[in-house]
Amino acid sequence: MKRLIIGTAGHVDHGKTQLVKALTGIDTDRLKEEKERGISIELGFAFLDLPGGRRAGIVDVPGHERFIKNMLAGAGGMDMVILVVAADEGVMPQTREHLDIIQLLQIRHGAVALTKTDLVDDEWLSMIKEEVREFLKGTVLEGAPVIEVSSVTGKGVQELKDELSRLADKVEQRSAGGPVRLPVDRVFSVTGFGTVVTGTLISGTAAVGDPVEVMPRGLDSRIRNIHVHGKKVEKAEAGQRVAVNITGLEVEQVPRGSVVATPGYLKPTYRLDVRLILLRGAKTLKNRARVRIYLGTAEIFGRVRLLDRDELDPGQWAYAQLELEEQAVAVRGDRFVIRSYSPMRTIGGGSIIDTGAGKHRRFRKDVLESISTKERGTPGDLVRQVLNGRPAMMTAAEIARAAGLADQDTGETLAELVREGEVRRVSGDGPDYYLSGELYRRWSDEVRRLAGNYHREFPLREGYPKEELRSRKFGELNSRQFQLLLQSLEADGTIRSGPKTISEPSFVPGAGTEIKGKLSLIESKYRDSAMQPPAWNDAAGEAGIEQPLAGEVLHFLIRQGVLVKAAEDLYFHASALKEAREKLAQYFSTKNEITVGEARDIFNTSRKYALPLLEYFDREKITRRVGDLRVPGIKLKG
Repeated sequence: MKRLIIGTAGHVDHGKTQLVKALTGIDTDRLKEEKERGISIELGFAFLDLPGGRRAGIVDVPGHERFIKNMLAGAGGMDMVILVVAADEGVMPQTREHLDIIQLLQIRHGAVALTKTDLVDDEWLSMIKEEVREFLKGTVLEGAPVIEVSSVTGKGVQELKDELSRLADKVEQRSAGGPVRLPVDRVFSVTGFGTVVTGTLISGTAAVGDPVEVMPRGLDSRIRNIHVHGKKVEKAEAGQRVAVNITGLEVEQVPRGSVVATPGYLKPTYRLDVRLILLRGAKTLKNRARVRIYLGTAEIFGRVRLLDRDELDPGQWAYAQLELEEQAVAVRGDRFVIRSYSPMRTIGGGSIIDTGAGKHRRFRKDVLESISTKERGTPGDLVRQVLNGRPAMMTAAEIARAAGLADQDTGETLAELVREGEVRRVSGDGPDYYLSGELYRRWSDEVRRLAGNYHREFPLREGYPKEELRSRKFGELNSRQFQLLLQSLEADGTIRSGPKTISEPSFVPGAGTEIKGKLSLIESKYRDSAMQPPAWNDAAGEAGIEQPLAGEVLHFLIRQGVLVKAAEDLYFHASALKEAREKLAQYFSTKNEITVGEARDIFNTSRKYALPLLEYFDREKITRRVGDLRVPGIKLKG
């Protein structure tokens, strides 16, 4: 069943609230002051049962010019509008301003209710109807049906219901898929339950128990209860008026203008790239003008930075950047309205193009072209633009937010671009990452080049240390992204990835003919020295190897298993250690313990070497120290 919101609009005292009552039986004026003054001050809410069994939410807005900001808080969630014009007065100032707002918000479906028809004669009524039709020309409501209504006599009420039902068939249903987004237009506390927020669910499906995030403050909460049209439900879908009881937050933490959303979906920003339209009746708008910005249910002060001119003339449009004085959240395509700072008049509005832009330099062709692409581009254009503008890997959800696309559209577009080779997918445990194909190829070439250069400079090393590579070239990637990138490069045959290093696939550590001879001399020196090995610097010097190459050679011999480090600056040939272990095993076959002196004798060495050698065997669990003695370790027993 289609879910939709119908709003009212029109001048003060033209009978909006009385009309809603005639349609629904519900009086939307709930405040004592509203009853006393006879005018609406705050938003009112009701529901309307349309023919065919559909139930629509009704938002009744105040018509007084002093409460335009309250009207704007309700207008953003409207799918259809009833423009109310009193037959005895005709088009009045707030009729015009409300229609400007309807135009700026692009509420394309609606009807005109010509109220108080019981107070005028037929000739006057005919004249007013013609005035209204002329008034609507050139607007989104041009050609809208004009229904003669009297809330006193009931005239035209059923006809208006029937017309609203026909219009409802034309309204595009909001998507119940994707992330939850609920702009808050009212907040209050209920004893025993806590904070309750109300609003029109713009997108997604909200269910009891779901975690949510209150933006732009980034406060975590959870849905405890949901009411739709006064009835408790387990879930609500986009296009419904809802009252949501959220946990863990006070009323003061969720003011009007907040947005209750799926965690991580929205990002607060101080800047919005927009297409800005200035109303024909407004004054010329200068660059950096301070304005009031109405976005969703929020009112925010900010300045307009015109990107291609110094002044915007009435009736014209321009790309601009709104610099906000406090953070806001929005999604690409959202509509907004601006009013002059003082005196407060509606002067323009438009649509959000980019919610994550940095500060732009004015009069830059590339900036304007980029914004134009973001506004008019296909999903493929938008995804390309996001990935080409970021030297990083992104998840599909991050790309969707940056491009202002629905998750489904983003997923389909990415799949197509991956097939065409324009985008590279990097997969692993958890979410996949994406980057432009060009960036991936550039990274691949760079890593291959770095590995080759490293091998030529350090031929004895296993390869380029991963952490050095990450900090030097891939600092923007987190640990998981970096590992997945290396896995992908290895799968492509670009590199071989070891525990701590990367190398060219066919690389084998080794030395040239000259160094090989020196390595042979060193190895012979350590093998012949057996249990009384030389100091490394002495052995390297005798072989004609100077620093820093001597350090490279030492690490190479250790990695190759030729030498084994027993203690600081004490290295044994692997064959000598093997012989020492065999002698220990033979000794322990007849005795259960050994002293340092006895070990010195069986190793045929001095205490200078015997003690650190035993300490090495302790660490390797070949022996175990008990006081001043050693007994067989678990590895020797095994």
